[in-house]
Amino acid sequence: MTMPRSTTITPRGAASPEPLSAVPRFHGIVPPLVTPLLAADTLDVDGLERLVEYVVGGGVHGLFVLGTTGEGPSLSHSLQKELVDRVVRLVAGRVPVLVGISDAALEESVTLARAAATSGAAAVVAAAPYYFPAGQEPLVRWGRDLAARVPLPLLLYNMPEMTKVVLETDTLRQLANCPNIVGVKDSSGDLTYFDELIRVAQDLRPDWSVFVGPELLLPEAHRRGAHGGIPGGANVLPRLFVDLYEAVCDGDVTRVEALRSRAKQLAQLYEVGRMPGRIVVGIKTALALMGICHDAVASSFERFDDESRRRVHEILVSLDVSTMIRR
Repeated sequence: MTMPRSTTITPRGAASPEPLSAVPRFHGIVPPLVTPLLAADTLDVDGLERLVEYVVGGGVHGLFVLGTTGEGPSLSHSLQKELVDRVVRLVAGRVPVLVGISDAALEESVTLARAAATSGAAAVVAAAPYYFPAGQEPLVRWGRDLAARVPLPLLLYNMPEMTKVVLETDTLRQLANCPNIVGVKDSSGDLTYFDELIRVAQDLRPDWSVFVGPELLLPEAHRRGAHGGIPGGANVLPRLFVDLYEAVCDGDVTRVEALRSRAKQLAQLYEVGRMPGRIVVGIKTALALMGICHDAVASSFERFDDESRRRVHEILVSLDVSTMIRR
């Protein structure tokens, strides 16, 4: 596993950067793995094996299953458990497997966390309960209860676009005294919030792993003290994001900009079509065209039409992504 170089942050008004922490347990590029499907509730087992081998072979530092890109909340509980068990066995200890346990019901989150622990996962990741709005004090109680009951290290997930609630940094300060909470993934895209999150970690939990979700923000987040990223595009081009991470750790500005330019090309996938969920569908379509897995989707998402698929193909050609397996 590639170890990151020393991570620094530059607090507002500071003259020079200060170390955030020693290398935490979870760091680097941890792709939010898509869930290969043959139908809405049927796993594409062969495609999953190819995908895991492809992504792990790209040098990533971990895998995150059942996140937003993995359509976790749209999958049945039985399929969630099957996916976790299969991924852990396929990975075979090469990298840590993090499991999303986000659910509107705390009991379901705990049940899935227990199943993940039995399968051999390394940690669990939870966004705030969704559907019913929650104030910050209830979220503090939720976080403490969840941390006390899950049998694995817990990372919190700030994903306001999906949960419709922000895990405010004052809430995180109150949760920092829970030893089983070991980090935060922030997908807000708000760098002001991210600065505040880094200060919480610096002040109270320098052992936390702090990840950024939006992949094009990885260089800015790293400069602020991030330990890594959880980029959806790493399903398609894992080595690109590993190289980008290593370049930002090395401070190689020229290489960072060249790699980020390529990442911006890849991000055109997320603009194909107009439907909700087009980011997930775009990634799955790309993987299908590359011959890795089928492109069936869960819930209300729909597969791309022929025109959209042609556009995805054009993007892959522009990136010089050759097909590996043809059906």
